[in-house]
Parts: sequence; structure tokens; C-alpha cells
Amino acid sequence: MVAQANEGEFLPLPIAVLTVSDSRDETTDKSGKLLVQRLQAAGHKLADKQIVPDDIYRIRAVVSQWIVDEGIKVIITTGGTGITGRDATPEAIAPLLDVTVDGFGELFRQLSYEEIGSSTIQSRALAGVANGTLVFVLPGSSGACRTAWDRILEPQLDIRTKPCNFVSLLPRLRER
Repeated sequence: MVAQANEGEFLPLPIAVLTVSDSRDETTDKSGKLLVQRLQAAGHKLADKQIVPDDIYRIRAVVSQWIVDEGIKVIITTGGTGITGRDATPEAIAPLLDVTVDGFGELFRQLSYEEIGSSTIQSRALAGVANGTLVFVLPGSSGACRTAWDRILEPQLDIRTKPCNFVSLLPRLRER
């Protein structure tokens, strides 16, 4: 359960980070490290961090465990969002989502276009809600993770961001 913040007071969130890669480990995982550093610098708590290979079922297994964990409110994955045969993170995550946040991928690609031009079209970044947990699927490059965190996630995961933010919606994400 996430504690309630007073008006204007930062509310730290428990966030899990999953790196999807066939070649990275803890010593070479630049994107996962960047996300951990950024979320902790912002005042959030790292709930868990794992690395799994590009395999739909391994990705789904970890994310499914996190979705049912009451101690995790946000999941960020990095990697596996391209269009090659081994890029399967969107296919692994999409069936788990109760609601998609289409604007996330659209905004990410718009911001990314400013940095890498038309190459951004190859990204299948997405976001949604699963069992009341916010889930964000990012590309594997550290530049993409930096863009997503700095320009979208950090402000949207801060209850002080106005006129609206994801944090203020957390208590209502399981409504049916």
C-alpha cells in the first residue's frame, strides 16, 4: 500500500526495474542502472531489479509476480521493444494490461524524434495498468531510458505535478 501524501508533499513509490536482454548482466546493464539511479535520486524506492533474456514467458513470469505484489506500484522494463525476432517485450506485457496508456508511447516517440530523428519509428514503447500497477515498457538504450525518465516518468510519478499525474490515480486504478 502506498501511503497518502499531504498536499504538496512528495510521495515515494516502490518501483521495480526489469532489463530484458540476451547479452547484458549486472556489470553491463547501463539502462537498468540508469533507471535505478534516476528513480532513487528522485526519492523513490527500488522494490526489485532483475535481468531476463528476450523470452516472452520469462518476461511475463517476472512481471506477473510483480503485478500481484502489493509492495510494487510501478514496473519499468527496458529492452526488447524493437522489431527483430527476439524483441518480444511488448508481446509479453500487452496481454497482462487491463488498460493501455496509448499517449505514453506516442509522447515517447515524439520526444525521441527530437533526439534520434525518424529512427524512433522502430520503438514499440508502451504503457498501461495491470492489477492497479503502472507498467512502462521502454527501449533498451540508455538514451531512450533517460528521455523516458527525465521527460515523462519523473514528472508523472511525482504527485506534485499539476494539473495531473499518475500517482494521484493509484488509489483508483483497481476500480471496476
